[in-house]
Amino acid sequence: MNAVHAVAGSSAALDVATIRRDFPVLERTVRGLPLSYLDNAASSQRPRAVIDAMSRYYETSHANVHRGVHTLSQEATDLFEGAREKVRRFINAKSTQEIIFVRGTTEAINLVAQSYGRPTLGPGDEILISWLEHHANIVPWQMLCQQTGATLQVAPITRSGEVDFDAFAALLSPRTKLVALAHVSNALGTIIPVSRFIAAARTRGVPVLLDGAQAVPHMTVDVQALNCDFYAFSGHKMCGPTGIGVLYGRESLLSAMPPWQGGGDMILAVSFEKTVYNGLPYKFEAGTPDIAGAIGLGAAIDYLEALGMERIAAAEHALLDYANERLATVPGLRFVGTAPDKAAVVSFTLDRVHPHDLGTILDHEGVAIRTGHHCAMPVMEFFGLPATARASFAFYNTPAEIERLVAALLTAREMLG
Repeated sequence: MNAVHAVAGSSAALDVATIRRDFPVLERTVRGLPLSYLDNAASSQRPRAVIDAMSRYYETSHANVHRGVHTLSQEATDLFEGAREKVRRFINAKSTQEIIFVRGTTEAINLVAQSYGRPTLGPGDEILISWLEHHANIVPWQMLCQQTGATLQVAPITRSGEVDFDAFAALLSPRTKLVALAHVSNALGTIIPVSRFIAAARTRGVPVLLDGAQAVPHMTVDVQALNCDFYAFSGHKMCGPTGIGVLYGRESLLSAMPPWQGGGDMILAVSFEKTVYNGLPYKFEAGTPDIAGAIGLGAAIDYLEALGMERIAAAEHALLDYANERLATVPGLRFVGTAPDKAAVVSFTLDRVHPHDLGTILDHEGVAIRTGHHCAMPVMEFFGLPATARASFAFYNTPAEIERLVAALLTAREMLG
């Protein structure tokens, strides 16, 4: 069913019962029980509209893009470039030249590190990140520092899981050459007030990259209003396919950056003496791209836009409030990350129950959550924990699923606590 049928009017709440029928996986059972999928921060599920769009491409229009004059190649190119325009509109970039298709957030950040950072930084220069980052926004910068002699600076966080702005501002200096921050924490759900951080960096002329993997699926993102220089996100966290993502880059910066990878489609002319590179965005898209993935991402954007990002945000915030209220009644449960402004992510521990054991017991109750360090080991280190349990909600989740989570936690506590 098309998502546009799931709402009635610009201010209407989402019809979750109807929406859930758009997601085939939500109809399955796990260990004989209905699935309650509460691991959306790791990867969301896909609606039929996305699955059908990708299948239709493979069934009717599959060919390589940009290189053929025959009908299928032209159709595939139109679908592929149409998806790029959908992404541009979705995040309000100025031009499709600023939209680069990559495998995901991780590849986008690595591209910036190697294509922007490596030619630019040198000994004595600094990259400023925060203690809240996903490994994908830590490791590429560590690698870059090893390659260039630059130094990584880390802004601390508070016990509530917020980035300490005053400490961040104090770390900004003439040596700072790049700021890289999460927009939303994957481990804690904290929404970082990035506009304030970007403004501080702007006063020193420092470019800013935002890891938007956890933000784009849940809120309206306007890269022009944010005034960031780079913005990275992944399709699979926003109801799209795996293996596709986006790097937004300010056109003036992208134009000056050398290609990261070489190969087909990123060139205009090749001889044994020299290569002339293609223009934007193609000079950063070497080789045959994930055409079906881009088409699926475009279909996911259509689906989310039909629902309305404001309605999605409201529905998920209501789920977060309900989950906080109900989980607070579980004896021995401790919330980890209590920032006042959060996405629909709840990270917690349960007294005397290891998170991995907890996840296993919940799975036997048909409830899927994430347990571990969430690719944010410094966050775990800060709180003195080896791991947490994390329930993360999407607009297709229900209060009844939260009740199942609470009941399963009580069962786990009786068994192991």
